[in-house]
Amino acid sequence: MPDSAPPISPSDVALAFDRLTVGYGDRTILQDINMQVRRGQVVAIMGGSGSGKTTLLRAATGQLAAKAGRVVALGEDISRLSGDRLFALRKRMGVLFQQGALFTDLDVYENVAFPLREHTAMSEAEILERVLSKLDAVGLKAAAFLRTSEISGGMARRVALARAVVLEPELILYDEPFAGLDPISMGVTAQLIRTMTDQLGCASVLITHDVQESFRIVDQVYLLGRGSIVASGTPDELSASQDPFVHQFLHGEPDGPVTFQYPETPAYRSWLERQRRAR
Repeated sequence: MPDSAPPISPSDVALAFDRLTVGYGDRTILQDINMQVRRGQVVAIMGGSGSGKTTLLRAATGQLAAKAGRVVALGEDISRLSGDRLFALRKRMGVLFQQGALFTDLDVYENVAFPLREHTAMSEAEILERVLSKLDAVGLKAAAFLRTSEISGGMARRVALARAVVLEPELILYDEPFAGLDPISMGVTAQLIRTMTDQLGCASVLITHDVQESFRIVDQVYLLGRGSIVASGTPDELSASQDPFVHQFLHGEPDGPVTFQYPETPAYRSWLERQRRAR
């Protein structure tokens, strides 16, 4: 993008995709994506498997460069950042990975304390109070001494949430936060995400395909499909939509415009041709 590109949004916008096109190598996954996430909002990015949800998360953190357009996170055009400046921006973000990504050789307390030790000059007394505060927020203060092998999957997800917010980030990205959780743990995790967002005044983005839990807590929904945004709006607006794509996705219907088969592409046909020639 040229240096004269205008400011993308007001100061309360924590994350914006501006005419974003992203993909891998020669493959384009998503094209012309426009989206804004404001501070204090919980926003869900939804879609079926392979729709590009995690691709957007990678673009938001600077792991995947844009083919066209811009990603602006916390007022910074990510394409213009590298090295220390990109690292500094990432410190202002929190990421909850799908599998939690806890350190198995550390106990609960040390897992949550890790970002503070790495990125701040806080004293041990300050770290203790901050970590216990975040563990208390997720209901696990009394589990601080336990090893990760001694806690359940749902508890591990809550520990990972405490670690994601311990630096009190301005933007939190959640990658499938409800995957593999039982119904009670899903409800607890959803409410924690809403509560943390409200308390920190941050922006939260859920990468998810879970309709029920997401719709209870989010302010805005973006639905991905066919390589773009096919619908957006509040949960109530999408629930009332008569669009066949939206209706099929929200109700999990097998028949409709959302196809089960991965679409054939020129890349696939080229690959198949090479395979047949080789045989």
